[in-house]
Amino acid sequence: MSLPADTPLAIANALGYLQHHLQELTECQNTLEHTINTTLVGLTAQLQQLTQLITAPAPTVAPSPIPTSLPLISPPSPVPSAPSKQWTRPKLSSPPDFSSEWSSSQAFFNSCTLYLRLAPEQFSYDKEKILWTLAFFKDGRATRWSENLFRQETDTSIFPIQSWAHFKQQFQSQFFPVNMEADAVNTLKGFSYYQGNQTVDDYLDSFLTLVSDARYTDP
Repeated sequence: MSLPADTPLAIANALGYLQHHLQELTECQNTLEHTINTTLVGLTAQLQQLTQLITAPAPTVAPSPIPTSLPLISPPSPVPSAPSKQWTRPKLSSPPDFSSEWSSSQAFFNSCTLYLRLAPEQFSYDKEKILWTLAFFKDGRATRWSENLFRQETDTSIFPIQSWAHFKQQFQSQFFPVNMEADAVNTLKGFSYYQGNQTVDDYLDSFLTLVSDARYTDP
């Protein structure tokens, strides 16, 4: 664009600068439009490819034929499990009441010992065993001996017998015959020992008990 001859130099320079800048902006716009058009073309092509992949039907696979010549096998029947057997202890009988008769002292103590061996889980320590045994001291000298033990505990705050072995020793010294072996020997050798009204089984049991007390070992 031509300017009048009398146009001031400053204005002419400003117009020249503006024209040059406008030309640069136009060129930048053309470049951006070309880039945008190229990008749009590429995106459009990718979109078409994706659309084709989505709308295309999936290939069908024919199922494998089931063989008819093989026999059908039934599943095995479950084997019933055998019921588990739980061991149960036979019912235990409590010892009989004890009244300090020397003839029954050994049988009473054996009965207590058997119970303690068959049911050890019922007793945590020896004192429980001792107190449980004393609960059967019901009459006579046995009751007085038991009461004396508890009296000593009251006076000293300590039970006088602390172990089962000690209790066994004290029981034998209190309620067994002083010389059981000699008494058994004398009974076997005496003339007053005979069957009498006893049955054969009772007489044999009594005889074997005396033999054991007498410490006879020869057949």
